[in-house]
Order: sequence, then structure tokens, then C-alpha cells
Amino acid sequence: MRELALNVMDVAQNSISAGASLITLTVEEDLAADRLTITLEDNGCGMTEEQVRSVIDPFYTTRTTRKVGLGVPLFKMEAEMTGGSFSIRSQKGKGTVLSAVFVPSHVDMIPLGDISGTVRLLVTCNPTLDFVFRRTRDGREFTMDTRELRQILGEDVPLNDPEVSEWIAGYLEEQTALLKEEM
Repeated sequence: MRELALNVMDVAQNSISAGASLITLTVEEDLAADRLTITLEDNGCGMTEEQVRSVIDPFYTTRTTRKVGLGVPLFKMEAEMTGGSFSIRSQKGKGTVLSAVFVPSHVDMIPLGDISGTVRLLVTCNPTLDFVFRRTRDGREFTMDTRELRQILGEDVPLNDPEVSEWIAGYLEEQTALLKEEM
């Protein structure tokens, strides 16, 4: 994949397929430490220890439409190619936590890409699920939680309403720009 945001989309789809009702995505940038950490956590059906060991194998998939599953193995490879690391923890019936650490200055680092667009797409294409998006950069952070949006909007306004989708896009863009401003 040419952007990490596309890897995130693919891995988040695994969480959705696993029956998660809450998916938390955290993107942490530490410029001084030359680290980018992307963590996805869900409350889906979880996996057995054997499934956790198998999920990083590109020839393992639970899908019936194709014989290989490349999302997690590619994400792992992208992190490790930069000198970073990858971990996955899961408990059957509890959910899964996947974390990839990247070294942004490494020659093999691919761009983060449009992570805000990915979050917006996940929310608007899955309006009945809840997402928490947390982004940090050098100690500054913002969070968008769809549970809070639902409280503000009320039951009559779905998260895939075009005006809500536009607001989400603007909010994420604005907050990301604030994180990148010089202190």
C-alpha cells in the first residue's frame, strides 16, 4: 500500500468484520524520538492465541472471497521495514489491540496519507458503530469520539448525514492543522 492510512482502513475493516461496536484509533507522533505509533483497538470477538499467530501470515484469512489476507501482514511489514515494531494482542470474546511503531526518517517509510479522510470514511460508512480517534503530536492532542457526537446531535441525526460528514471532515482538518503549528 502506498499510504499507512490505507493500511489502517484495511485493518479497521477486520475489526468491523469481527463484530466490534467500538473501534479506537490512536495516531501518535513523537518528532524528537523519530517515532510514529498507530494503534487500533476494538471490542470485537477477539482471537485465540493460534489465530493471533496466524493473522500475520499473508496466506491466512477468515474471508471466503479470497485465499490470502494481506492487511495485517502488510502493516507489520511496513513498520518493521522502517526499523520499527509490530504487536498484536487479542482475547477471545474481549477484542484485539494492534500496534505498529514506525521510524519516519527511515528511507522505507511510506507516508501516513489522509488519516483524517480514513476516519471520516469509517464513521460515515459505519454510522451505527462507535469510533474514537485520538491524534497526538509532541504532547499535544485532540480526540473525536462518535459517542459524544451522538449525544450532541441526538437520535434523529445519523453520523452519515452529509452535513455531519462535512463537519467531521472540517473538524479533523482543523484539529490536525493545530497539532502541526509551531509552538
